[in-house]
Amino acid sequence: MMTRRQTNFALLSAASVAATGIAAASDAKIMQLPPARTSGGMPLNEALMLRHSTREYSSRPLDPQLLSDLLWSAFGINRPSGDRTAPYWRHIMVIDVYAVMANGTWLYDPRRHVLARHLEDDIRARTGLQDFVGTAPLNLVYVAHGERMQDASAEDRRLYASADACFIGQNVYLFCASEGLATVFRGAVDQRALAQAMQLGNDEFVTFAQTVGYPAHAG
Repeated sequence: MMTRRQTNFALLSAASVAATGIAAASDAKIMQLPPARTSGGMPLNEALMLRHSTREYSSRPLDPQLLSDLLWSAFGINRPSGDRTAPYWRHIMVIDVYAVMANGTWLYDPRRHVLARHLEDDIRARTGLQDFVGTAPLNLVYVAHGERMQDASAEDRRLYASADACFIGQNVYLFCASEGLATVFRGAVDQRALAQAMQLGNDEFVTFAQTVGYPAHAG
């Protein structure tokens, strides 16, 4: 008999396949990521000492290996059960991680560790109210599925989803500190306008966004 956790993972894996079915039909719509490096890195206490927010970025795109490692660190699968590098509400994965870059908007699929194209247009400037978001190489957008929290009120759905997004955001902060990248977790987002720009479903909503890139002094 499957446990509740195993059942939820199976259901969400099927949902992930369905959601990216169109993208999976064409290799041009899938960005293959190098295998994530899951060992090494800076000691935790050193990363905590270096963790900080930055609002000045180089426009240089992230190296593919760094992008792969970043996404896995943020919310990748770290156990055979399908569980993730960040905790989540009641063992129900309500957050999707979108990578908004110059070459379009991509949905991170942790099960396959790939990015599936969601939009072709560059909507980086729509991911926040500050100028730097439009030129930074990567803006992560944390999108919640309200329909997966059916026994919670609308207010509680946003609360729980926001907590899950914050866990992911802290993973990103620590990874960036370890790798010498710059980042800032942002609530200054027109959430409704961004949801419209991203063509999200009626039961999906934006929680927060997070900018990542090389520091401005890195060139």
